[in-house]
Amino acid sequence: MPELPEVETTRRGLEHLVVGAQIRDLVVRNPHLRWPVPHNIARHVRGRQIAAITRRAKYLLFDCGGGNLLLHLGMSGSLRVVAAGTLPQKHDHADLVLTNGKLVRFTDPRRFGSLLWTDQPEQHPLLARLGVEPLSPEFNANWLHAASRGRSASIKQFLMDAHQVVGIGNIYASEALFLAGIDPRMPAGRLSMPRAERLVSAARDTLNAALAAGGSSLRNYRHSDGELGQFQSCCNVYARSGEPCRRCGAVIRMLRQGQRSSFFCPRCQKR
Repeated sequence: MPELPEVETTRRGLEHLVVGAQIRDLVVRNPHLRWPVPHNIARHVRGRQIAAITRRAKYLLFDCGGGNLLLHLGMSGSLRVVAAGTLPQKHDHADLVLTNGKLVRFTDPRRFGSLLWTDQPEQHPLLARLGVEPLSPEFNANWLHAASRGRSASIKQFLMDAHQVVGIGNIYASEALFLAGIDPRMPAGRLSMPRAERLVSAARDTLNAALAAGGSSLRNYRHSDGELGQFQSCCNVYARSGEPCRRCGAVIRMLRQGQRSSFFCPRCQKR
């Protein structure tokens, strides 16, 4: 699933191409996404100018003045800018048609994404209860230490709980915990202040490195220009089960946590 680095990379790639452009139309070819696309959504956006593209967690918001298109890439989605007249393929479900001759095309093979309209994004049910942004000042050691008190869930599951912290998916949680030297199985409530400081720094470093690499392309994800992300090629532990740790040489292990695979070094990440 595209996580914070992939969604932010998409936002940055689109920003200079579409902000300030006027919307001619929104063409929906398949409204049957995770939530049905509102039948009148095109009426909300025709003739409006895109004032900004922002991101909240893994959601993109196209500010159209007086309302926002709210888009989620789901498990396999991507947004690409294509030339007008480019024929749609099987999984190209919607086009945002701009007066500057460009199309913003939403592709989603598994149809777990969403395309909605909201007049009040802060109060939208999908956004209202989200946790802190991990690249924001609010995500700091004091917050992390306090928020994890009394939590019996593992620290990895805590990091991936969007009601606590947003956008840190499986790959980035595994990598951040490795950099911080923390076993993914450790109960979150046992996180000490020194470990919280290391984990905040490691999470930021991991996400920034992923942004610099254009995110991770594990399945269908592509940038807005069609290129692949490259972060997956430099992972320390993710998807490296049975291989030697690049730091100490111990064999990387894999275990299941909350129906997700966790990867860690048993020597570098002691409980």
